[in-house]
Amino acid sequence: MFRDAGRLLHSYERVDWAATPLGPPEQWGPTLRTALSITLNSRFPVTLLWGPQYVLLYNEAYVELIAGKHPAALGRPAEHVFPEAWDVIGPLLDSVREGGGPVLMQDVRLDLHRHGFLEECHFTFAYSAVRGAGGVIEGVIDITEEATGRVVTRRRLEALGRLAQTLAELDDVELLSERVAAALEPAAADVSDVRVHRLPDGHDGHDGHDGHDGHDGHDVKRDDLTVLRTADGPLVRVPLPAVGDPPVEFVLSACLSDALAVDDGYRTFLRLVGSTTAEAVARIAGHQAERRVAELERKMSETLQLSLLTEPAVDDRVEIAVRYRPAAERAHVGGDWYDSFALPDGQLTVAIGDVSGHDRRAAAEMAQIRNLLRGIAFTVQSPPSAILSALDRAMAVLGPRTMATVLLAQLEPVRDGVRVLRWANAGHPPPVLLLPSGQAHALAARPEPLVGFVSTVARHDHTVELPPGAALVLFTDGLVERRLPDRTHSPEHLLEAVTDRQDLSAEDLCDEILDRFGDRLEDDVALTVVRIAR
Repeated sequence: MFRDAGRLLHSYERVDWAATPLGPPEQWGPTLRTALSITLNSRFPVTLLWGPQYVLLYNEAYVELIAGKHPAALGRPAEHVFPEAWDVIGPLLDSVREGGGPVLMQDVRLDLHRHGFLEECHFTFAYSAVRGAGGVIEGVIDITEEATGRVVTRRRLEALGRLAQTLAELDDVELLSERVAAALEPAAADVSDVRVHRLPDGHDGHDGHDGHDGHDGHDVKRDDLTVLRTADGPLVRVPLPAVGDPPVEFVLSACLSDALAVDDGYRTFLRLVGSTTAEAVARIAGHQAERRVAELERKMSETLQLSLLTEPAVDDRVEIAVRYRPAAERAHVGGDWYDSFALPDGQLTVAIGDVSGHDRRAAAEMAQIRNLLRGIAFTVQSPPSAILSALDRAMAVLGPRTMATVLLAQLEPVRDGVRVLRWANAGHPPPVLLLPSGQAHALAARPEPLVGFVSTVARHDHTVELPPGAALVLFTDGLVERRLPDRTHSPEHLLEAVTDRQDLSAEDLCDEILDRFGDRLEDDVALTVVRIAR
């Protein structure tokens, strides 16, 4: 009965099923047995809620979502397991069980007691009826994805954007605390009662001169911030760098959510709040408003963008170097991306692409397309054209509803001392091939539509031999395009720039290209250099 439960087998066997509303397993009907088999064999978080009391049976993947509620949740009615969320999920389950049809909820907040406290949680989940003989609904199947990280990250990014925008034009330090508090007010789920105070001489920002009282003496110091446990919940103090001559010091303090663990992501957000505020203080003091705030925002955007990208694949026969550069005059995450990974058969795959736009939407869609492409490539293990066609079909059904350029290339195993590059191109600038002789040329092919344009477009593969010492340069259009015609920033000039650079490593060739093209970028740039070992 429970042989497919994997690491949950012991948990299932320990339940006194005869004492549950389901009764002994040997008396379970065929519908429950079949539904349980499907649940246990799924690698996605799935749970069954069986009978009128919605008794829980779930798989390994679901355990991570409920954490400390396992193993006590197994075999118990859902209302007893999730009393803190029952006012939301109870009516939804009832509607499905009563024949109201399936339910899909996206990014819903459902706070759970799963780590020793009532924790802010967000989930996307679908409830569907499980019917037995004669169409009778016997239970409900729940397929769930946790969305907490995505929702909280989006909220914090929006808060940082508002804070940076609010402080960009501030020219009076006396209004600093008021403006910071106003900008962060919509992020009260993360920080509340935000204050910025000028410190008296001789204080370091950790000793309570911030207007917040109730400190119980329990501090958790970590580098540049201190988290204090108070009677009203956690409090953070972030000292800001001294400015001016003589130096004046400030401290930012705020109450934190008691529904979120103060983990690395939370601390990173708090440090970014502190650094953004500190930059505003420095700008006001030094009359360098636009330059300093723009640079801080640009660095924040680049850091956030890089966090969405992946480290290059490692191959002892191929050197891969990657770079990302944001536009010089923009302070937003964007849709340029690169990726490289090895398939199960060891074949090295390299991708680069560009989703239009320079905002959170473009960054989110970029991450979705990259992950879809990686998952499809890993699953179907087909030539690049077939993978891009599968990506077209997946985007038509699953989203995102956008279009993007993508170039996907595979390095086939060495044959007779030569590797063959097989690639397909969906509207992306053609890559540049640098031969061991020092000659360079673009791998141009007949243009094909962007992914997401139409799901039935025919795509084609192209091949070229890569001898030892050859290098392949993949880039997004921001590298060579400028609003005004400029011969020194064009695809032709890129060919000139890499010609006779065959002795450079992949890392050095990346640096050489950005030294030539990276000044005052008008668009984001993703760059990948793949060099075959000699």
